[in-house]
Amino acid sequence: MVQSKMAASVLKQCVTAAVKVKALSPSFTARRWLLSAAYTDTKLWEESEKDPQNLAMLANLMDRTYDRNFPVSSLTISRFVDNISSREEVDQAEYYLYKFRHSPNCWYLRDWTVHTWIRQCLKYGARDKALHTLKNKTQYGIFPDDFTFNLLLDSYIKDGDFKSACSVVEELMLQEAFDLPSTQILSLNALGCFLATKPQLSVSEERALGASLLICGLKQDNTVGFSAQLLGNALLGKVEMLKGIHAVFKGMPLSWVRGYLGRALAVMERVSAASGDIRLSKDTLDCVSDVLQDLSAASDSSGDEESDGEESKKEEAVDEEDEAEKANLPHYVSRFKELSSQLESQGKVDPASFQALVATMAQQNLASAEKPDIEQYQSRLKAWEAEKRFLIQREKEQKEKAEQEKRERLAARAAAQA
Repeated sequence: MVQSKMAASVLKQCVTAAVKVKALSPSFTARRWLLSAAYTDTKLWEESEKDPQNLAMLANLMDRTYDRNFPVSSLTISRFVDNISSREEVDQAEYYLYKFRHSPNCWYLRDWTVHTWIRQCLKYGARDKALHTLKNKTQYGIFPDDFTFNLLLDSYIKDGDFKSACSVVEELMLQEAFDLPSTQILSLNALGCFLATKPQLSVSEERALGASLLICGLKQDNTVGFSAQLLGNALLGKVEMLKGIHAVFKGMPLSWVRGYLGRALAVMERVSAASGDIRLSKDTLDCVSDVLQDLSAASDSSGDEESDGEESKKEEAVDEEDEAEKANLPHYVSRFKELSSQLESQGKVDPASFQALVATMAQQNLASAEKPDIEQYQSRLKAWEAEKRFLIQREKEQKEKAEQEKRERLAARAAAQA
């Protein structure tokens, strides 16, 4: 209960500002700052070379192959995914993707199979399956390329499912796949829109949100990027103060070095010292202020709780370095106030909300970011088709060779019996 109240308080200022912007600007919800129809068009994918197959026969082949403890080829699982034609067949494909991942050939799941799997899930209303296999990637082997990630992320954003969109962003963060500018824009948009829904967050959700904001923000050297870094470090700092540093970096591509709140203040210092038009959004600064206030309140109440009895002391061993970091909280609060006043006097506090800033950046930059993505995708499709033709030809040659060897063995056996 305490955690949910704190999370609601942390996000209150961000949400209020976002709602005001939405009310004042009808164009704020325009879909242009999402991916264009040209980007999401399925025509090129649909027109790529197909190898028509009977799924029942393929399923029977794979079952018999696994029963004999033989590996199923990457072409076989690819053909199954390629020939999905209904929602029910998506469920079947999920089962065989799992089986393939746990077979000796698991490393050979083709990139085009992963792409086609996500495309098929989107086509047949099984987006939940795409997200499930993505979040359980070690069980299914689903590691999409950037373009495929964008398609799934954009689909959730357009439907207003920002929580699921942020789940996709979390996977991007875990795989450190924020290389494309288009992916960065879509991810920051999803994060900003999710914050505007005033979510009730658990500690683990705050950690994922903070890490996503931080790592994606590091890719943008502008007001949006620095604002994301500030809030990301602050949320991670909150988790660090409440649960210790090991709760922060475990399973995340984050530094294990203590002091995330200190790094949030360092972002403010860099913006203060920077030349040019880099600023920090006011609602992000308000969020950090709320984080510090809530942590201060939690610190005061924790002293009373510890006096209740011996059992609270036995729950877990106290990490002295974590306790030393907690002792820095009053300094962080004081330093934050100083830096906030300094930024305000320098004119480096942007009155626009974080969500509005992301929307503006998307409107200005997403169209140009799409062009190289589409060109690269077209080239990738051609390369996939060439690789697929090569594998089909090799498979054909291997079958012919096996048949020839079988005939020779039979002939030799017949000659010996004669």
